[in-house]
Amino acid sequence: MATIDAFFKLMNEQGASDLHLYAGQPPALRIRGEIERVKYKVLDNDTLRSMLYEITPEEKVKVFEESGDVDFGYEIPGLARYRANFFMQKNGVGAAFREIPSTIATVEQLGLPPVVAQLASLPRGLIIVTGPTGSGKSTTLAAITDEANRSRKDHIITIEDPIEFVHKSQGCIVNQREIGTHTKSFSASLRGALREDPDIILVGEMRDLETISLAIEAASTGHLVMSTLHTTSAMQTVDRIIEVFPAHQQAQIRSTLADGVRAIIAQVLFKRIDRPGRCAALEILIATPAVRNLIREGKTHQIASMIQTGKKYGMQLLDEAIMQIYNKGWISADDAYAKANDKSMFRPLLKNPPTDFTEA
Repeated sequence: MATIDAFFKLMNEQGASDLHLYAGQPPALRIRGEIERVKYKVLDNDTLRSMLYEITPEEKVKVFEESGDVDFGYEIPGLARYRANFFMQKNGVGAAFREIPSTIATVEQLGLPPVVAQLASLPRGLIIVTGPTGSGKSTTLAAITDEANRSRKDHIITIEDPIEFVHKSQGCIVNQREIGTHTKSFSASLRGALREDPDIILVGEMRDLETISLAIEAASTGHLVMSTLHTTSAMQTVDRIIEVFPAHQQAQIRSTLADGVRAIIAQVLFKRIDRPGRCAALEILIATPAVRNLIREGKTHQIASMIQTGKKYGMQLLDEAIMQIYNKGWISADDAYAKANDKSMFRPLLKNPPTDFTEA
């Protein structure tokens, strides 16, 4: 057993989502969204480096030594998988680990709206799950992928950095590829995937222009493509995708995206106050013909009102979803206010409303 495995077992016992190990500091865990220090000695650089390298593949050690950053997956059989990120910092080496549950939770178990599960049955198009780091995007995508895996008879290819949730072939054949281990880059793997007879392609993250372009192309040519972005609303997601492209290409991409997109989910994660655990609030945009016309015509500022009138399709605004879970007594007013897009909606709920400089 590797020395560091003891920390992973502690993570599991404490219900932590992340483990932080930095030279010059004691270890820390993120529990229900908050950092809590572990009662342990301050880690010195040499001891921590030795501890980390014990579980690191040789080729990843080389990448880290050359670049100062590396990502990879680590698994303890019977416990969990972990997404590892090593980096260099002022006091030496640093590492952050995110626990990936060995069991994939269903849409129902996650408490997500039923329309999210229905997305798994789409024959083609682009599904984008967005939100800040640590908001549960990978968990939501895994639930949709698992639903497709159980209910369809197709070929699923996932392209991830690193592989997070492990999908065993059920109704579908599932092939999972890791950047740096099985393929060079998202764009190279996505280009290759189009020749591998896929029905569903999961792209861990749309990081650059080429990957975004290939994902939109794949979605427009008969494949169901799922991916993530770091944006906070459906409207912002559409604008971010289009703004990645040079000005002379944006009109064409706007039209192609309008034809290919099927759904955008923007989510945030909250610490529950009624019991241990966390819950998500989702903004859901379903690409109806009217929504596609708005995207095509560059009227993305009207998307919010389209979501408000599209409840029969399963659409909902993020702030409405936050208010729903607040009214259930699951989250605090302060947390709701902090993560809402329209803060004026939640300001009356606060006992001591702050002077919010962000609204100036």
